[in-house]
Amino acid sequence: MRYPDGGGLTAEGRARREQVRLAAADLIEAGASDREVARRFRVTRMSANRWRRALAAGGREGLASKGPGGARCRLTAGQLRELEGLLDAGPATHGWAEDQCWTLARIAEVIRTRFGFSYTLAGIDLLLHRIGWSVQMPARRATERDEAKIAQWKDEQWPAIKRLRRTWAPGSASRTRQVRG
Repeated sequence: MRYPDGGGLTAEGRARREQVRLAAADLIEAGASDREVARRFRVTRMSANRWRRALAAGGREGLASKGPGGARCRLTAGQLRELEGLLDAGPATHGWAEDQCWTLARIAEVIRTRFGFSYTLAGIDLLLHRIGWSVQMPARRATERDEAKIAQWKDEQWPAIKRLRRTWAPGSASRTRQVRG
């Protein structure tokens, strides 16, 4: 999926599929059945029938590509660039100094105050993908964490603890019949 463009097919992919539909129109106009069209273009009979109905209703223009699907972004390209700049500046510049993490709700608030559009949290997630951002969970670490002590513990104590593990012992899964030793 092409996140920056909103997903779906590229313009070339849409044009290629349109050419398939127009080639199928030739067969349909020549009197081919839906089954023949479906077999020839390796599609379902339902698709062939849909193309037949579109051709009957709107001619070859009815088979033309209608462009990329999905909802249009309410922000312009310039506003998307501005939003990216606002997000790059960080949450502290927008009044959230206690935690330096962007949340979907915070981003929705920035968009609402700056651009006047309300987005759902799911819509914000899609919008972030469109501009090349992804939702991530921050690695929360204690401020008291001492990396040197952790490394020392791993070097000195962990090998001793790891060695104590028994790798094999006789036993039985049955409660009634114990293993003979």
